[in-house]
Amino acid sequence: MTLTLSMQWYTIAMMLLSGVGMGVVFDGYRVVSNELRFPRWTLPMLDMTYWLAASILVFKMLYASNNGEVRAYVFLGLVIGIFSYYWLFSKPIIAMVQWLIHAIRMFLRFMRKVFIILIVKPIMLLYKILIVVLGFGSALTIFVFKTVLQLVRPFWLLLRWLLGPLFRLLRQWLGPYVIRWQLHDKWNLIASRMASLWRRWF
Repeated sequence: MTLTLSMQWYTIAMMLLSGVGMGVVFDGYRVVSNELRFPRWTLPMLDMTYWLAASILVFKMLYASNNGEVRAYVFLGLVIGIFSYYWLFSKPIIAMVQWLIHAIRMFLRFMRKVFIILIVKPIMLLYKILIVVLGFGSALTIFVFKTVLQLVRPFWLLLRWLLGPLFRLLRQWLGPYVIRWQLHDKWNLIASRMASLWRRWF
């Protein structure tokens, strides 16, 4: 395919832009990997990914400009674009990427503080209040229960004294039947079985 002069200049311009883009992406990747401290074993894989993506980008730009024909001026445009980028734009781009990383870190720290202040601390405060309320409630319940027992104890003693003769008569009357039916032994057997089941299940 015969390329016109305008198409050749257009191809050179696209290769210049591709070289600049490769430089921008490489500097950004280098700064991010240094700032975030990627593990060393991931760096070769990331390098291969970068060069693969750069090759695909250059080929697409070349195909869009001259249907993928490779000429000497294609490599010349790439080299000029890469060197122009590193001569004119590398330091500002690196500084801008570092500033962006710093700004993102500051934003994440700010969001973390906001989350702690608005979410974590209120939950912890509610938890402490709940513990205090439950402790006070349990202490009040125990106090009321003990007070009720102290108030009821005289009436219980009086009732036991009044019903004492009746209980003694019932014991004398039911005593032979208790001995004959072995109710005491049966009750002890039931209680031991219930205790063993309780220990097994709980």
